[in-house]
Amino acid sequence: MAHAESCAVPPDAASSIAVEVVFGAAPRQVDRIVLRLPIGATALDALRASGLGERLGTAVLDSMQLGLWGRWCAPETVLRDLDRLELLRPLLADPMEARRRRLRRDGLRKVVRRA
Repeated sequence: MAHAESCAVPPDAASSIAVEVVFGAAPRQVDRIVLRLPIGATALDALRASGLGERLGTAVLDSMQLGLWGRWCAPETVLRDLDRLELLRPLLADPMEARRRRLRRDGLRKVVRRA
């Protein structure tokens, strides 16, 4: 798994929160940026501080959504200490339709349970 990490720590860590910003450009390729932000920082503040906006470009960012621990969040969501902000790529296929195609292709598989 490929990781790109950076860390920015302000001088007064007592009045700040640690936030992790994560972006997966492709399967098994993860950019992870650990930041220290002031208390009350929003998801948009974290995205700006991460530098991903400049690196990826506006067109890419517009096609993505923000998530907090895997659940959609608004840019104005206030973050807490140790939150994980994720840039979520759009789905390439509807999960239910992909499951139906696999069922038609592979049929039912026998589940083997181990004791």
